[in-house]
Amino acid sequence: MALKFPIFMDAQSTTPCDQRVVDAMLPYFTEKFGHPASRNHPFGWEAEGAIDAARQRIARLIGARDPKELVFTSGGTEAINLALKGAAEMYREKGNHIVTTAIEQRAGLDTCKRLERQGFEVTYVPVGSNGLVDVEDVHKAITDKTILISVMFANNEIGTLQDIAALGKLAREKGVIFHTDATQAVGKVPVNVEAMAIDLLSCTAHLMYGPKGVGALYVRRKGPRVRLQPMIDGGGHERGMRSGTLPVPLIVGFGRAAEICEEVMPEESVRLAKLRDRLQDLILSSVDEAFLNGDPERRLPQNLNISFAYVEGESVLMGLNKETALSSGSACTSATLEPSYVIAALGASTELAHSSIRFSLHRFNTEEEVEFVAKRTIEVIKRLRDMSPLYELAKEGVDLKSIRWKAE
Repeated sequence: MALKFPIFMDAQSTTPCDQRVVDAMLPYFTEKFGHPASRNHPFGWEAEGAIDAARQRIARLIGARDPKELVFTSGGTEAINLALKGAAEMYREKGNHIVTTAIEQRAGLDTCKRLERQGFEVTYVPVGSNGLVDVEDVHKAITDKTILISVMFANNEIGTLQDIAALGKLAREKGVIFHTDATQAVGKVPVNVEAMAIDLLSCTAHLMYGPKGVGALYVRRKGPRVRLQPMIDGGGHERGMRSGTLPVPLIVGFGRAAEICEEVMPEESVRLAKLRDRLQDLILSSVDEAFLNGDPERRLPQNLNISFAYVEGESVLMGLNKETALSSGSACTSATLEPSYVIAALGASTELAHSSIRFSLHRFNTEEEVEFVAKRTIEVIKRLRDMSPLYELAKEGVDLKSIRWKAE
């Protein structure tokens, strides 16, 4: 089969919308256009029924007992904001301390920075060289003023999977609300809010082959009941937690995407892990001074993040971007030229943080695409290094740190 260019391997920024999802949404743009809050005629009833069905499908995917525990948002970023700001404001009289990690995505870190400006205290727990946070370090960070712990389920750059069940258990024992940003995890790996003692969970449709513009926040109703201060006021939609007209077509697509993920996840994750491992083996066996970022085992099945010494990540992307869509970091920060703060948090040098490339596969990638991307990546890395005086000096055994580049 002929390859179609450019080959998309940036699925942790977004996934292609599954055609089955598109087909499910289409009638709700034209024929079934009712407002779900219009409860006095069939158009509204039909829309409300579609919303309820989608809620049930998403709730089932994350192991929620009650579909009403899902609050629809405009996406993962809003869900994270609602979780952190909503909980902080609601429980402010109890305490003002939040515990999170140094490698959360920007939606989490920037929200925490804003809360700090509003008088809250935030502890940013570091991670190990493999990207995993030590549960004991989180334990030590908890004080009698701690009201919220927020830890990513899966990292958006290195794919590291945290021990969410252990963190949930810790939070439950300490009587602290536990939120996880699961935008990268839901639909890719098993997630169960009950078994993992998760109180708040953020997710989004566009990272699980659904449409952009819709996400959800799981809010526990029992054991314990979690309450949030809303960020958007209006008609009291979503049980008063998020006012605004619900985007029925997008929510229907979200529900269908969740349904498909539940059906195919076991088989799909195995297939993607095999493709990922093939890509990794091809590159690492042919390129020296290349380093795998994150944990080699505890990571998303479709994620591969590699730092290539002596080349700039942006230069690699420029060499590949006509044929392959990749990323040198998360989509949320790709507009900046700063080195990846996630890779830096692993203890890597600034140079290696600048040289990281994220390959993230998706449902529709093929073996032929993996072989091609590996081949072209190897060619580009070698060509850039042939042009690099630093690489030449390093190969000659020169300690680059000992070089004085200008007279003092």
